[in-house]
Amino acid sequence: SKLPDDIELGLSRANQCVSNDDFSDYASDHPYGGMPLAVTGLTDDEYATLTGWLNQGGAISPLKTDVSDVAQNHIQRWETWLNQGDQRRQLVSRWIYEHLYLAHLYFEDRGADTRFFEIVRSHTPPGTAIDIIATRRPNDDPQGPLYYRLRPVAGSIVHKRHITFAFGDKPFERTRELFETGDWQVETAPDYSRDSRANPFVTFAAIPAKARYQFMLDNAEYFTRTFIRGPVCRGQIATDVIRDQFWVTYHDPEDDLYVTSADYREKVTPLLALPGQDGDLLDLGDNWRNYKDKRNRYHEIRNKAYAEAYPKGASLDQIWDGDGNNTNALLTVFRHHDNASVQRGLIGQVPLTSWWMDYPLFERTYYELVVNFDVFGSVAHQAQTRLYFDLIRNGGEQDYLRLVPPGERNRVLQQWYQGAGKLKLDYSYTSMDDTTSSQVPFATSAFNEELGARLLLKFRELNAEHDDPINRCGGSDCGRKDQPDWIRDADQVLSELAATRAEFLPAIRYLPDVTFLRVYNEEGERTVYTVIRDRAHSSVAFLLGESLRYQPENDKLTIYPGIIGSYPNFMFDIPASQLGLFKDRLKALKMEEQPAFDQLVSVWGVRRTHRRFWEILQDITAWQLEHQPLQAGIFDINRYNNL
Repeated sequence: SKLPDDIELGLSRANQCVSNDDFSDYASDHPYGGMPLAVTGLTDDEYATLTGWLNQGGAISPLKTDVSDVAQNHIQRWETWLNQGDQRRQLVSRWIYEHLYLAHLYFEDRGADTRFFEIVRSHTPPGTAIDIIATRRPNDDPQGPLYYRLRPVAGSIVHKRHITFAFGDKPFERTRELFETGDWQVETAPDYSRDSRANPFVTFAAIPAKARYQFMLDNAEYFTRTFIRGPVCRGQIATDVIRDQFWVTYHDPEDDLYVTSADYREKVTPLLALPGQDGDLLDLGDNWRNYKDKRNRYHEIRNKAYAEAYPKGASLDQIWDGDGNNTNALLTVFRHHDNASVQRGLIGQVPLTSWWMDYPLFERTYYELVVNFDVFGSVAHQAQTRLYFDLIRNGGEQDYLRLVPPGERNRVLQQWYQGAGKLKLDYSYTSMDDTTSSQVPFATSAFNEELGARLLLKFRELNAEHDDPINRCGGSDCGRKDQPDWIRDADQVLSELAATRAEFLPAIRYLPDVTFLRVYNEEGERTVYTVIRDRAHSSVAFLLGESLRYQPENDKLTIYPGIIGSYPNFMFDIPASQLGLFKDRLKALKMEEQPAFDQLVSVWGVRRTHRRFWEILQDITAWQLEHQPLQAGIFDINRYNNL
């Protein structure tokens, strides 16, 4: 059954810390406030285990910090390489640290037994105990000598923070290949001043741009996750400026002018400084206008330079193809109201918008939203960071539209910025190049849809979600061909719910942002899907006022075979034999039929009060550990809905 309405849930809940003397009165006034809060209680056996442990003193076993000989060899090799004394290596090591400080590094893929490590700055050299240099940001002044060290990730792995990065033999050799080649030199080591933090393109100018960009491309999913799933992307204001579903591609390094043209690089680098270093609220307006104007001047120069360098226009061949086999090249981003996720592959139907990122945009996004973001920063810092994210999105969108025929780009852009969004087009963003040709041939006037279809066709073999039959079923067979029959049948059933607008599937309005769906057969086998509600908006150009731009009739579902999201909002647990009935009941729901939806939830839903709530959640966690072991972590149910 549902929880009583007087139980307050959510992140904004007013918590209380009651003294021992007042606890009895508090418990009497809040009979449903016991632990675990607002979810089903422990079983008798679990309760006995817990109380027995407390009666014995509640001793906690030491965290596992031992390291195998193999891992120790990897650590020694990396620490030796990172801490070599010449200025060239010091600059590369600083760049690598600032790009990997959030990573959960692993040397070997051992499935569920994989050990993870993190890179830190220490006062002490390799071979001695680590003495952390504690700063709020990874590029703050260390105030003295520093050493880059690796240590085990201790404690529980939480899904939200678990952003993994391979750091074994092949990555080591690849890193050396990228950064040790060439005869480039460092004349003066950069400091950790405000200016150095604000413009990483100046700070690391000595390192070849090709090496920096290629390192990020090789691991594009990791870097995109750091600013989409990392600390900056928490809260509705943080995510208001991105769409609920969009695709991300990247420029081929050979067609990125910042990489290939030294003259262009020298001209635009001073304009790539990032806001947020000044925390004075009174100066917010002036600071913001200054950085916005720099960004727009940069885009004007960029538009002209690309038009001159590529008079025939942009082509699909200028999109990085992962060097033929790197699936990091194609990503999908999902927004879940106040948080977001990234997954490899072009997932779902062709989205309304997509991003095409070059090196300056990719690196600026990373530094503005990850390295330079201070979770304890002032209101002015937070505002500038979020506002710049809006410019980042617009930059990726405008670059993608270079593939659309001239004379049509602004028309497509107007569809993306309806209503008040047009004000941002007129007053905040630089004008788009709508005259240079495009090398992409079009057969229809549905440019965005046709362009997305061409991406799917050209990069089909590279796409981690080749055909996505659940969301892009083009015929009667909508199941994954590499799955057993019972799972293919489940795919087929769920495909009838995917990619249909809420106008024609009113049940979408009852569903939350992220729903885990466990389906099981009579043999006890199970599989898991994530049902994602993609909310539609007239524009996403503002930090506030989402409800004014929301278009609920255009919402749709993307159904992913696996886990997406760190914060499940609800779970359904359905026998495979009943999945068709579940689908039919959902499709039959009309507007204003809350009792009918409540009945459906009573049959297949896993409410907070469900007696098997913890068992089912744990099994879904176990399923991810079995099928996606490197990505598996503990889910946060603080956003679990009271359906």
